[in-house]
Amino acid sequence: MHTRTFSKWFATFRTSINGYGYYTDFKQAYQNAECLKVEINILNSLVGSKHIEADFREILAKYPECLKVIPILLAVRKNEIHCTDEKFGNVTYQFDEKAQTIEQYTYFMRQTGLFDLLQHHIINSLYDYVTGVEVGLDSNGRKNRGGWQMEDLTEHYLKKACAKYFKEMDLAEAEHKYHVDLSATSSKGIFTKRWDFVVKTPTYIYAIETNFYASGGSKLNETARSYKLIAEEARHIKNFKFIWITDGGGWKHARRNLEETFNVLEDLYNIADMENGIFEIVLK
Repeated sequence: MHTRTFSKWFATFRTSINGYGYYTDFKQAYQNAECLKVEINILNSLVGSKHIEADFREILAKYPECLKVIPILLAVRKNEIHCTDEKFGNVTYQFDEKAQTIEQYTYFMRQTGLFDLLQHHIINSLYDYVTGVEVGLDSNGRKNRGGWQMEDLTEHYLKKACAKYFKEMDLAEAEHKYHVDLSATSSKGIFTKRWDFVVKTPTYIYAIETNFYASGGSKLNETARSYKLIAEEARHIKNFKFIWITDGGGWKHARRNLEETFNVLEDLYNIADMENGIFEIVLK
């Protein structure tokens, strides 16, 4: 089926496709801090306070909305934080509303070390501190950005090939639009997510999935097995083809499963294939 060997194809895999904006979305970090700017500046008056607990109580009495800043000071995104100790037992502190007493919030600030942070000049600007926390928390978004990078790269080469495509089209939508039964590609109900891209040519409907794995894990084996099943079932659908674009150093740990899929899925490609014009050849 393939005119290439798996080993030669696999040798062209990339270790990374990270762009300069992959590591931190500074714009989003700045926006998140800016949304709390007023409340942060009010709490900033506690920095270096000699009577920090009394000052904190006064702030909460006048400006209870400042509560919503507290979780981010602990690098927590949620508006509720669970704590347990002998004094209060199990407590779920709410920070989107004044659910606890001022004394309980004061106790929380003392026990978590936030009073110490503010009072002893460990920080000078609370706004700068929150911005730094936001930058740190944004690292959790790298996984999603990695997926988007591969989709963006695939879309770039689809445009270069002048392909007419639809992005993020689910199976039911594709069936309705093209009057075709694609239920066999659902892997007996396992595969229900949207296709990353759908391309319609005069000859075929192409469903395209794309991903990049920089690191290994059980998900890669599951993905390879699932797409192998889709490839086998897709053969029985007239005028339909399944294309899988994947790459990444993570496949070194799941090479065997990827090779099994390579042997049954004719349209399995990587970044090097796209660079070499595979869409211009296939999507005629």
